[in-house]
Amino acid sequence: MNRPRHPAPRLSTLISRGWRPVEPPRRPVLFVNPRSGNGAATRSGVVEQARERGVEAVTLGSGDDLRTRVLEVVADGADALGMAGGDGSLADVAAVAAAHGLPFVCIPAGTRNHFAMDLGVDRQDVPGALDAFTDGVERLIDVGEVNGRIFLNNVSLGIYGEAVQQARYRDTKVRTLAETARRVLGPSGQMPALRLVDDTGREHARLAVLLVSNNPYALNGPGLGTRPTLASGQLGILVLDTPDERQHPPGRAWSAPHLEVQAPTTVHAGTDGEAVELVAPLEFAVRPAALRVRISVRHPGASPAARIPSPRSRRTATQPLSPTE
Repeated sequence: MNRPRHPAPRLSTLISRGWRPVEPPRRPVLFVNPRSGNGAATRSGVVEQARERGVEAVTLGSGDDLRTRVLEVVADGADALGMAGGDGSLADVAAVAAAHGLPFVCIPAGTRNHFAMDLGVDRQDVPGALDAFTDGVERLIDVGEVNGRIFLNNVSLGIYGEAVQQARYRDTKVRTLAETARRVLGPSGQMPALRLVDDTGREHARLAVLLVSNNPYALNGPGLGTRPTLASGQLGILVLDTPDERQHPPGRAWSAPHLEVQAPTTVHAGTDGEAVELVAPLEFAVRPAALRVRISVRHPGASPAARIPSPRSRRTATQPLSPTE
């Protein structure tokens, strides 16, 4: 069995981070995607260990509609929902949990498990994450939404939004991103015609990358690429303009509770790593304190950016990006 990398935090530390002790649920249900993370859930024995803890485990087949299955167990009396899989699957289950006011448990059985990291789940302790059902702490966090669709991490448009549509993306991410960048930024390329206005009132109409996140990311410092909090009530917004936009700094990051993005047609996007098409205009918003989440009392309960405070070196929002960043 894998063991936690981090020393078990004191309950007082978790409470200071916004967590509170709770009673175990009476009828918890965990959904398991055996294909996520190259079989991480199977290798960790998630189904067997969940059942040992009294948690009903539902293994998803290739033809199952996840949201339908989740709604079925809620109608049948489930009082806590969990997901062992990738971030896209987590968002589907979390959306139902939020809609019904049920606690949600994240089991890090995907490929990168970005949400688990920012939530403060020890990603190296997949079996231990199941203790959230039996010996857990709970708090409320925000969720993001775009055109009514919930996301836990972020929505990416532009180069990434185009690249994630490619079937080979998951196996060769760096190569696919590079090839997509050459294709859409080259002399004969055509970027999606996205338009938005930033917090200074400047219009961005030639975007290479747009990243809208559920709470802002730290943009440098020890916690680079993680979110100091999931409960700020703000979206994180990062724009990078195409190279021919010479009259302005090449990018900007800021935070806001909502954002509107204009486009003349349907837009390719990556939503929590899943390829989707969004109909313009794109209406982004944050839902403050919309989701009850539970983690094991032995897990950190905070992201790297929150565990290693570095206010002088860590940016999260309302910043121009210099050419060297």
